[in-house]
Amino acid sequence: MMMLPYSWQTTLIFFIWLCDDVVSKRNHTLKPRVVLPESYVKEMRPPARKGQPVMVEFSIYVVDVNSINVEDMDFRVDMFIRQTWRETRLQLPEDIFEEGDDHVTLPPEFFDNLWHPDPYFLNSKVTEIAELTHKFSSVTLYRNQTVRYAARMHAIIACQMEFQLYPMDIQSCPIYIESFSYSNQKVRFRWSEAGVTINPELKLLQYHIGEPLRLEETNGYMIDKDGNYSRLVVYFRFERQIGHHLIQTFAPSSLVVMLSWFSFWLDLDAIPGRVTLLVTCMLTLVTMFTGLRADIPPVAYVKALDLWMAGCMMFVFAALAEFVVVKVLDKQYQLNKTRAQDSLPRIIPVRINGEKGSCGTVAAWEGGGVRCRKLDMASPTSPPAPAAHPVHPAPAATSPPHPHIVGVERRQSILQVTHSFYRVGEKPTKAKLASCWFFAAK
Repeated sequence: MMMLPYSWQTTLIFFIWLCDDVVSKRNHTLKPRVVLPESYVKEMRPPARKGQPVMVEFSIYVVDVNSINVEDMDFRVDMFIRQTWRETRLQLPEDIFEEGDDHVTLPPEFFDNLWHPDPYFLNSKVTEIAELTHKFSSVTLYRNQTVRYAARMHAIIACQMEFQLYPMDIQSCPIYIESFSYSNQKVRFRWSEAGVTINPELKLLQYHIGEPLRLEETNGYMIDKDGNYSRLVVYFRFERQIGHHLIQTFAPSSLVVMLSWFSFWLDLDAIPGRVTLLVTCMLTLVTMFTGLRADIPPVAYVKALDLWMAGCMMFVFAALAEFVVVKVLDKQYQLNKTRAQDSLPRIIPVRINGEKGSCGTVAAWEGGGVRCRKLDMASPTSPPAPAAHPVHPAPAATSPPHPHIVGVERRQSILQVTHSFYRVGEKPTKAKLASCWFFAAK
């Protein structure tokens, strides 16, 4: 009966000691007294010499750029952020470092017990993702009281893009890193020697990303906070690759334009074929460029793709307009030609040379017969008689009853027409010369 109280007290003391040990270990892990002094206040920045600001060095390693959205004008980036600053209030005994090491890595929870700068991305669209949380982070302490904090983060960065040269554009997208609470007199950011590094295995679908254009350290004046704040700027260069648009845009549209030129080899009377070919080419270009406009936002200025589209459509329209103009001119030409043929005279002055005798006459066509009249030698329009065939007046006894009609034998006589045409000085043609050879009955 006397042993039961003793056993109960012993067990109670053991459990109290065990709980105190667990609590002490937990407190030692969260806030180790070997590193942080009793008077350490994490809300106060580390003291600097002669009022100088705390220098915080930044470095960025870009792991991946997920996408570049031209419609929303932003890009997503995965990266490692490293911040380094000196905390002179730390107490670093030698026993916390392993032999041969000048630094020690602590759990991420230790970061909550330290003072740390408050950087944020000024042009980030989603502020929750852009915060530097310690979910995937680490804290490293060096012998010279330097603290390095590293974290992996994902951010959506806004970028003011320009599309005047689309699809041959080059976008320059900056990232602004700025302190939220401390002005440049308290905390100042600067790039470390590593600066910004891009994963050499990084490849994008439509863009080529190279090394950052430049790194800047500026001071930006914030109106809402009424002060100058330290700011880091890094510019990324996204150069659009033209290969995709060469295959999908420029090559097909060029072939359609050249296809419309085939209408020049079609006959002028092939109206359905020409119109069908040209209208089909025009509709194909309109459908093609309508689909391309869905890839970029509807901007208010003219892009290079719009100029290309307008040029292709103008070539096809010019081919159609050429056909219409030529068709109208041809119709006018045929109408003038018909009017000229209807206004030709019916009396054609010719010279007739017979086989037995010859007489200088002028013949006029009347139906199937030939009516001849003697030449008026005094008339300037009458053709002169050749010297080899002088004209002799017919004897009175053998003259026909009608002096103006020349009898011709029944056998076929070839009437040769020489030196007489429709008009004076008109050049003879094959059709006129052929019509001057005919057969006449006696």
